[in-house]
Amino acid sequence: MTDDSLKFVIVGHVDHGKSTLIGRLLYDTSSLPEEKFEEIRATSEILGKEVEFAFLMDALKEERERGITIDTAQIFFRTPERTYVIIDAPGHKEFIKNMITGASQAEAAVLIVDADEGVREQTKRHGYLLSMLGLRQVCVVINKMDLVGYSRERFEEVKGDIAAYLSDLGIFPSFVIPISALRGDNVASPSPNLKWYSGPTVLEALGTFEGIKIEKRPFRFPVQDVYQVDGKSILVGRVESGEVRRGQKVVVTGKGEETSVVSIEKFLVENPEKAQYGESIGLCLKRQEGIGRGDVIASEPLPRATDTLRGSIFWMENLPYRKGDKVAFRCVTQEAEGEIEEILRKYDPASMEKKEEGAQEILPAEVAEVVIKLDHPVLVDPFSFIPEMGRFVIEVGGIPVAGGIVSEG
Repeated sequence: MTDDSLKFVIVGHVDHGKSTLIGRLLYDTSSLPEEKFEEIRATSEILGKEVEFAFLMDALKEERERGITIDTAQIFFRTPERTYVIIDAPGHKEFIKNMITGASQAEAAVLIVDADEGVREQTKRHGYLLSMLGLRQVCVVINKMDLVGYSRERFEEVKGDIAAYLSDLGIFPSFVIPISALRGDNVASPSPNLKWYSGPTVLEALGTFEGIKIEKRPFRFPVQDVYQVDGKSILVGRVESGEVRRGQKVVVTGKGEETSVVSIEKFLVENPEKAQYGESIGLCLKRQEGIGRGDVIASEPLPRATDTLRGSIFWMENLPYRKGDKVAFRCVTQEAEGEIEEILRKYDPASMEKKEEGAQEILPAEVAEVVIKLDHPVLVDPFSFIPEMGRFVIEVGGIPVAGGIVSEG
């Protein structure tokens, strides 16, 4: 087993088979305990059905509510090559909230479409959300092929419909795969019922996707505070990407000052040589006068310093935002005052159909693409490159009213 892992989300219209696909992936990779499978089999038998893997999700939900066994947001399975983490997105509102606020981070996505029903409202909604989040590693699965007699013609028809919609969003799926999650066709093993299809199974397709590997990205260290310990000034914070070593050259971004790391401070660790992504540490720099909360210590390529940024937001406040209203912008430890200068376009929260371009206000629960103008520059990376440096919160009167992500460019 390697340390390689991939976090991905499965999304699609209700009843198109997401729960069944998750259960099938767990079963076919031997990640489902035998007693859990027997429980599902027995329940299915009582109801006069084949083994219904969707029952697994109901069982896991009950366990999550009791606080045992399964993490509240993630489901794990393993192959000999890597670990997979499925981000459980149970519904539209929960998906937006979880993904934008960062409770979970998807590195890839599986968009599931019912072969019989075809592209539906939530299919389009979730496609837009994947685009909004900058996800480019996307696999489309056309499920329930058994219900259409494993028809190649029907597969090609649905494939054409979803590809046309996604291309308008700038998403070009790496794979479009015909499957039957219920019967296991093309999930982990090639299907004799789909001999006309020569591409990968779902598991093989997932195996080609790469994790973001934030630990390999450029070093980012937003300063949270400055501590004085035994006469030594220590910059404290969390490494949001990459790693840093003692003696390494770094830049105090925004100020444009180059300096070097004199020491790394870790709790109960003497003279550490390096620190890496996810660790909360202290740094002592060769030159650190004037550095404090809101500054970002980084390595090349540096984050972008800008007072004007483009992003996508989800408005959570019960009252609307009117163009020109003042807001506070928060990104890692950075704070700035400003306003939403342009509402480029916004979308109906129920259907994700485009509602209006050049709008003057954002209503509760609406998703919008905006341009934010700040009173001084902040340092950001695109969300898809370094998530923590591309995720922000908008506040009014000290209360969070919207979550958002920084777009590319």
